[in-house]
Amino acid sequence: MESVDEKKPAPPAAVAADVENGAVEKHPDEKILQHSHDADEALKAFSGLEGEVIEVDEATNKRLLRIIDRHMMPLMCVIYGMNYLDKTTLSYASVMGIKTDIDLTGDDYQWLGSMFYFGYLAWEYPTGQLLQRMPLGKYSACCIIMWGVILSCFAAVTNYSGAIAIRFFLGVFEAAVTPGFALLTSQWYTKKEQGTRVGIWFSFNGWGQIFGGLVAYGIAVGARKHGSAIEPWKIVFLVTGLLTIALGAYFYYLIPDSQLNARWLKKEDRILAVARVRVNQQGIGNKHFKMYQLKEALLDPITWAFFFYALVGDIPNGGISNFFSQLIVSFGYTSEQSLLYGVPGGAVEVIALVINGYLGDRLGQRLLCSTGGLVCSIVGMVLIVALPLSNNVGRLIGYYMTQASPTPFVALLSLISSNIAGYTKKTTVAAFYLIGYCVGNIIGPQVFRPKDAPRYVPAEITIIVCWGVCLLDLYFIWWWYNRQNRKKAAVRADPSYVRLENQEWLDLTDRENPEFEYTL
Repeated sequence: MESVDEKKPAPPAAVAADVENGAVEKHPDEKILQHSHDADEALKAFSGLEGEVIEVDEATNKRLLRIIDRHMMPLMCVIYGMNYLDKTTLSYASVMGIKTDIDLTGDDYQWLGSMFYFGYLAWEYPTGQLLQRMPLGKYSACCIIMWGVILSCFAAVTNYSGAIAIRFFLGVFEAAVTPGFALLTSQWYTKKEQGTRVGIWFSFNGWGQIFGGLVAYGIAVGARKHGSAIEPWKIVFLVTGLLTIALGAYFYYLIPDSQLNARWLKKEDRILAVARVRVNQQGIGNKHFKMYQLKEALLDPITWAFFFYALVGDIPNGGISNFFSQLIVSFGYTSEQSLLYGVPGGAVEVIALVINGYLGDRLGQRLLCSTGGLVCSIVGMVLIVALPLSNNVGRLIGYYMTQASPTPFVALLSLISSNIAGYTKKTTVAAFYLIGYCVGNIIGPQVFRPKDAPRYVPAEITIIVCWGVCLLDLYFIWWWYNRQNRKKAAVRADPSYVRLENQEWLDLTDRENPEFEYTL
């Protein structure tokens, strides 16, 4: 049986009032008393219970988890797959005639690849604040619908400037998806469940690549054999854009802003769904911006370690995701074959992310498990660099191995859900992580220079170096969290330590709360 608290809590309203006027017992960390007056939304779920202890037994916990998974995960997975597919449709279009049709010359294609991330970068921090202050489910849904509309408009593009504008605004509206999904995961799932769930929905990047490759190949072959009223690459944008709009509308209907307004949960189950995540020591959301949490995020070394990983680790991602079709063509295959042969790469990503998420949660070592995918990717890129051009099969296998590279990125994303507490701090760290992601993806396409074709050796060596540096960064993060957990254990062991009642609902940061333990 899982008890949501170690001792009988005071009524939430009384706790909030006592904290505000300083009537609670003195806590070792005075900052907790100073900043906890603005508590988490979760306290609303327990108002009027008059100190009653809510217990969630194992059977009830499993029942609720099944209901939550059934309603949340399938749609989140499909939409995240579209999130990847929609921004990489340009790669398919690059071998389907778009370069000629809109007169792309010189570095135009590289800048189209980067422009998406300029939009993402410009809007990432504002959208992080809106995710905190606006209804989480509804704001995310509106962004999904708008990115589908923008993507559909790509079919009407006739020149480079129009394509630049579309790519920029596509980045603006997709900026809410990854941080929004990370917040949803931390809101609905316990720490032990989060790594697996993040791994599953992020793995649909791979399913997006599989689906997109098959659709693009089918459209290309069909257009060649039977002709088409519009250019094949325009059909790709219309299909993916309209499908995204439909999924966004369904997301608006199905995904609630929190457990407290989930239409598919009974009233009593809504309270239990909040109670089951009490062990996270994070709450389910707070609508108020807190300057001290922003400052703490900016001064926390982990924020910058996460940012550094996202920046350096996504230089390879930005290059490969925009150039994988052309990279496969450089191995000696035709443009049509490149659309089909890119599909197994998506399968490798799916397998790597699902296995890594499961093992990371099972063994309690998300970071260490994730390094396996990065090492596999380094070996794959070495094969691409070292093997002769005539060995097209070996180089293609090397490309497939590189598709395991997202495992550490996803592990760190899941740790933002698990290890960053305080809602303002969480949204800030998520925003900085994805700003690093944007900058890396902006740089990535620029390292694939036309003059280096067909081998792109300088770009491939750059990718190997970036991934090697990322391994060192991962080790630092793992060491830092181990060190902080030991410090927190020492604080809790001190005889003078007093735990505040309802401490987990006070919107404390991970550094403020001695009860908070970091997941590795």
